[in-house]
Formats: sequence, C-alpha cells, structure tokens
Amino acid sequence: MATDRRVARVAELIKREISQMVMSGIKDDRVGMGMVSITDVKLSGDMQHAKVYVSIYGTDEAREGTMAGLQSATGYVRSELGRRVRLRRTPEVLFVEDRSLERGTQVLGLINRLTDDRKTSGVEEWLDQPEDLNEGSML
Repeated sequence: MATDRRVARVAELIKREISQMVMSGIKDDRVGMGMVSITDVKLSGDMQHAKVYVSIYGTDEAREGTMAGLQSATGYVRSELGRRVRLRRTPEVLFVEDRSLERGTQVLGLINRLTDDRKTSGVEEWLDQPEDLNEGSML
C-alpha cells in the first residue's frame, strides 16, 4: 500500500497528464464540443483505480457528447498514462462529470437575487433599526 503523500503526488501527476491529453492528445471531436477541464483525480490507496472528475461548460447536448467522447477514449488515456507515468501498474480510468461549479454558480445567483430583493423591499432598512422593532413589537 502506498503512503497518502505518494498517492496524492501521483494523483496530481495523473491530473496534469490527462489535462494535457484532453487539450491536445484526444482526437475525438466530441471532446471538443464543450469547454473541458479536469477538476480532480481521486486515486485509490493501491493506485489501481483513478476517478477523473471533469467539468464541462456548455449545453446539455455538448456535455453528453463530451462525456461519451471521454468514455470512448478511456483506453487511449490509460495507455498514454502508462507511457508517460512510470508505475508498476497503470490505474483503470473512470471519467465522472463534476457539476459542483455549476451548483456553486446557482447558489451565488440565488444569494445575489435575495440581496437584490431585500434592497428593493426595504427589509435591510427595517433590520438596521432595532429600536423600531422593540417599540412596535407584539411579542
């Protein structure tokens, strides 16, 4: 079993190499449909399995096409990894779509909308004056 530090270093190296492959090595046209970035690589403790998290910017159609292209290029990616990264055994590669950036953008949009709604409805002015709340409260 490899140490945690070694697993993290190898995962980072795999992330860098696969990022380069996505930019210039994979010839499948479907991979270029959306803007693709490798967000993370989770490597198992025995370094036999690598989950590659992929963020895809584009339409749902582009996302599906890009994921299909990446799935079909898995063999190429694994063989290139074996050539570029010298390990006893090259890990199995599994591509997983990462939608955390999209969810984060949605949450920020909701927060901004709430802030704008508070400004237009005067709720912030009401909250800033606690003495008015105490005088007229029915609590």
